[in-house]
Amino acid sequence: MRFEIRALKASEGVIQLAVDAADEATALEQARAQGLAVLSARRRHSLFGGFGDPLRARFPLLLFSQELVALLQAGLSLPETMETMAEKENRPDTRKVLAVVRNRLFEGRSLSQALEELPQVFPPLYIATVRASERTGDLPEALKRYISYQERLDTVRKKAVSASIYPAVLLCVGALVTLFLLGYVVPRFSAIYSETGRSLPFLSRMLLQWGELINKHGVVVVAALAVAIALGITFRTKVRAAASAVAMRVPALGERVLIYHLARFYRTAGMLLRGGTPIVPALTMVSGLLPAEMRERLAGAIQRIRDGVSVSVAMTEAHLTTPVAIRMLRVGENSGEMPEMMERIAVFHDEELARWVDWFTKLFEPLLMTVIGLVIGAIVVLMYLPIFELAGSIQ
Repeated sequence: MRFEIRALKASEGVIQLAVDAADEATALEQARAQGLAVLSARRRHSLFGGFGDPLRARFPLLLFSQELVALLQAGLSLPETMETMAEKENRPDTRKVLAVVRNRLFEGRSLSQALEELPQVFPPLYIATVRASERTGDLPEALKRYISYQERLDTVRKKAVSASIYPAVLLCVGALVTLFLLGYVVPRFSAIYSETGRSLPFLSRMLLQWGELINKHGVVVVAALAVAIALGITFRTKVRAAASAVAMRVPALGERVLIYHLARFYRTAGMLLRGGTPIVPALTMVSGLLPAEMRERLAGAIQRIRDGVSVSVAMTEAHLTTPVAIRMLRVGENSGEMPEMMERIAVFHDEELARWVDWFTKLFEPLLMTVIGLVIGAIVVLMYLPIFELAGSIQ
């Protein structure tokens, strides 16, 4: 959810910004972590007509950042860079975004202030990265860090997606074949057996009854599946959160889900720290990357850090570390290289997760094929079982 925050900033007076957060309390906490005195907050659904959530998916943020870095390093000023990018752009939606940013820059606003007016396009992490770079004057370097960060995230995401495609196809094909057998083939056998007047085995009778039920109410079954898919797409965020919560409770799978969330969390926090964001605001800003349960534990850890407890101790007490992460956090505290250590934590766990996904995929795919084969085979055997018994009695 997005919230529109009106706040008082010491150097600029009253400002407005948009914050992505799970609820209003989290949005207020993120604003206060940036040193703002919050005046009001309200939920925000859209900025203006054509801009909405789909635009973020369509806007080429990574390409935008790469072109911005190239033009800035070529010696163009920031307003000239945005004007050049807007003039060459052919896609109407993207050109509209670039025109808004360009106009705000010509009005004298900073880049982060211009980006804040387009929360549907630029995520809070991107805006925070730009804002931190404006204090240090190294916008190209900050954007390079964000590009590298996003490319690593995309690599992990692509591995997970590619590993899940084949099992998903197997499940869909298996489900379609099963529905075809139950809804079309089994009722034909049921009609044949009803004419013989012979008593059938219990399991065969159950199978035939299920087939008749699906055959008679096929429209209802298809409609129910369509509604379930539509609800899943509409509430995909809640579905993912629920699936993550269930997975966290599965012994073997829960540990890997935890590692995935922690890797993303530490990578993002490390990037913000490297850009000059203090530790408490950085942890607060990335809290939205964690599930609700872990987010609550992180809030307690942030309070402990405010009280003077070291980061490694606070994160350990909140159960937001692994044995490797604990040691690297301690090394970062002792050496003063906390951003580098957090990024190394993420890299280590990404590699560990990639190995596990590869192993799990190799094991899961044959198991899934075996289960689907057993289900379809059981349906076929139960359909033909009365015929086998009849042939045996004739002999």
